[in-house]
Amino acid sequence: MGDVLNAGEVEARVRGSLDRLGIQYEELACDPDFADTAAFCERYEIAPADSVNTILVASRRGPQRYAACLLLATTRLDVNKVVRRKMGVPKASFASDDEAREVTGMLPGGVTPFGLAEGLPLLVDDAVRGERTVWLGGGSRALKIGVAADALRQLPGSEIVEGLAANR
Repeated sequence: MGDVLNAGEVEARVRGSLDRLGIQYEELACDPDFADTAAFCERYEIAPADSVNTILVASRRGPQRYAACLLLATTRLDVNKVVRRKMGVPKASFASDDEAREVTGMLPGGVTPFGLAEGLPLLVDDAVRGERTVWLGGGSRALKIGVAADALRQLPGSEIVEGLAANR
């Protein structure tokens, strides 16, 4: 993706993606110091079960590959088994902050599936479902986006994966 864009450009890219996909959404301005999931949920009184994390995973051996994984904040990603197998790599781990910036053009704490580069695999945990509003990054640390959970299951190129994440 190259250089990280400024927050306004990234947020505009995210909104444009949502509009092109026809997804209804709400916006919530967020103090960047409270963009990380636990702090966000506490500060803005959002239940962790209504918060979705977008986590970038990177291969650590073999050809360089990445996948964006969506999971409820009440769960933890199964990187070593499920994600690694889905990526088809011998070893995988969470991408570094620098890798996340480079691959997504977004800052950690703001990464979202909306506006990602085409072709980046998008793995969605099966538990992310329903009509309730879930909150996730808006591209920058200053914006959160609320969408129906089912909208995340219908993103182009997404794959619903049973067991992608497990309860904490």
